[in-house]
Amino acid sequence: MKKANIDILRVLVPVLFVLVWCTMPSFANTKTFQEGHIVLNSNSFHAQKRSSFSVDGLAESPGRGLTLVHFNSPTTFEFKSFDTHSSEEAARELVKTLGAMQKNKAVYALLAHDSASKSLAKFTENLKKMGFLVLANLSSRQAYTMHNFDGKINEKADDTSISVSLTLPKNTKDHREYFPRVRYDFEPSNDRYIAHAGGEVDGIKSTNSLEALDQNYKKGFRLFELDILKTSDGKYVAAHDWKMWARFTDYNGTLPVSHSEFMKHKIYGEYTTLDFEGINKWFAAHPDAILVTDKINDPIKFANRFVDKKRLVMELFSLMAVEEASKKGIPAMISQEPLAKIKGDKLAYLAINNIKYVALSRRIIARETQLLLQLREQGIKVYVYNVNFDPGKDEKYVQENEIGLVYGMYADKWVFDQQ
Repeated sequence: MKKANIDILRVLVPVLFVLVWCTMPSFANTKTFQEGHIVLNSNSFHAQKRSSFSVDGLAESPGRGLTLVHFNSPTTFEFKSFDTHSSEEAARELVKTLGAMQKNKAVYALLAHDSASKSLAKFTENLKKMGFLVLANLSSRQAYTMHNFDGKINEKADDTSISVSLTLPKNTKDHREYFPRVRYDFEPSNDRYIAHAGGEVDGIKSTNSLEALDQNYKKGFRLFELDILKTSDGKYVAAHDWKMWARFTDYNGTLPVSHSEFMKHKIYGEYTTLDFEGINKWFAAHPDAILVTDKINDPIKFANRFVDKKRLVMELFSLMAVEEASKKGIPAMISQEPLAKIKGDKLAYLAINNIKYVALSRRIIARETQLLLQLREQGIKVYVYNVNFDPGKDEKYVQENEIGLVYGMYADKWVFDQQ
C-alpha cells in the first residue's frame, strides 16, 4: 500500500469504528453548546443499530435502557443511562430521579436504546401517577422518546425507531446536577498506560510494528501490548488479525500466510513486521519494557519461549488457560469473558490463582462499578480497552472520568507529562 493512501485510511478507520454495532454503557457527563436543536434517535432492539442524541451536532451514544438528559441551564446539560432492561435497581433510581425532577420543575428528555422496559414492570403504577402513561405501558424492545420542553410530558413509542428534533429549551429553572461526575483518587504512574498494538506510529494505529515500539518507548510507554497470531506453519508473529495485516500490506493471497511470506512484507511499505525472534530481540534490548499479549491463549508454550517471563503479562481468554498460567507462575491478565464465567466468589478465585491483572471493555464500567471497587480494594489492576472506539471516548476522557476506578488503559497515544 502506498504512503499516499495513509491519510485516507486515517480518516476512514475511525469512521468505521463508530459504525460498529456494540452495546456501550454510558457515563454521566456534562457538555456545553450553543443554542440550536437536540435530536433524539431511539432505536429498539429490532432496529439493530445504535441510538443516539445530539445537541448542536455534538453526538452522544447512550447505553441500553433509558437515557435521561437534563438541562441545567440554556447552555449546559448532563445525562446518564439507566439499564432498565436488566437492573431493577437502575429502574428504581430512574423513577426516583424523575420524581425529583418533576418536583423541581426540571427540563429534560428521555430516550430508549435496545431494550428498556423489563425492569420497569414493578414501577408501572408510579409512572402512571407521574404522568408517564406511554412509558408505563412500554412493550419489550420498543423505541421510546419523551420530553417536557413545553411544560408537558410528550411521549412517543414505536416498535422499531423514532427520531425527534427539538429546539433547545431556553427557560430552565432547575440548575441542580443530578449526575455529578464521580472522581477517584489515584497516583500518576507510567504503568497505567499500555501501548495498544505497540502504540500509534506516525498517526497510524494497530500496526504491531518495530517502529511503533521504538517511537512509543521514547514517549514514555513501558507496557506494550502486541497481538500474537500464528502463521500457517505455526510460527508466532505480531499482527492484529490476518485481514487487517493483508490490508496494511496489500497482500492478496491465502490467509494465514507462512512465516517466510509474513517476513517479506512491510506495513504501508515502510513499517517493520515482527516475528517471535524480532519480539525477543527488542525486549532484550529494552530491559525495563513489559510485554502484554493479546489473542494468544497458550500461556505455557508462549512464555517458555519469551526472553524474560518476569516481564510478561498474558491476557488469557479461558479459565483453563488462566489456571494453567497460575500453576506455572506465568503472570496472567484475565479477560472479560472468563471473568464473567467465574462461578461463586470472583475475588476468591482471583486470589487463589494469584491473578493481579484484569482486562475489560470500558463500556461495562457503568454497570460494574461495585465489582471494580472490589477489585481495586484487593489490589488487582484493571486495564480497559475500547478506548477511541466511541465518539468522544478517547484517552483524555478515560483519564478524566475512569482512571482511579480502573487502574489503567490500553492507549493508542499518551503524553506522559499530562498525568
